[in-house]
Amino acid sequence: MSVILFNKPHGVICQFSGNGSRPTLADFIPIKNIYPAGRLDADSEGLVVLTDDGKLQQRISHPRHKLPKTYWVQMEGAAAEADLERLRSGICLHDGPTLPARARFIPEPAGLWPRTPPIRFRKSMPAVWIELILREGRNRQVRRMTAALGHPTLRLIRWQIGDWTVAGLQPGKWRDAPK
Repeated sequence: MSVILFNKPHGVICQFSGNGSRPTLADFIPIKNIYPAGRLDADSEGLVVLTDDGKLQQRISHPRHKLPKTYWVQMEGAAAEADLERLRSGICLHDGPTLPARARFIPEPAGLWPRTPPIRFRKSMPAVWIELILREGRNRQVRRMTAALGHPTLRLIRWQIGDWTVAGLQPGKWRDAPK
């Protein structure tokens, strides 16, 4: 059984085939017959777990298993503790309420790699970082949750899935998961 941890850069499509307009996983990972356990949209960065084990892939990606996924989110605007409390209670989205999340303010992560292209900077608009831990994974869920608060996501990094983390792994690089 193979388990690969990949730090997906911004702009990469989280699949092995594409139409040539954007890079895909195949541009970075030369291993055959492994598949991503869940996805990150092209605008998001960070940890993608890939495996050749279908049962493990299901356990990682299916919401019924409630494997925690940790995100570092840069939000636009001066968010307050009340906004985090809404995330902790669950937010009603067009496809139903989210499960309660764990949410806390964090300083801008130290040693964070630069994003290409960089986030647009506006002096007149503050931004804050939060750590958000979800146990479900809907399409663009984090972005929709922060937008519902009135604080759009500027940068989204999946830092951890279960016990696996992207720590020490530069964008576009991969490694075997520890056994």
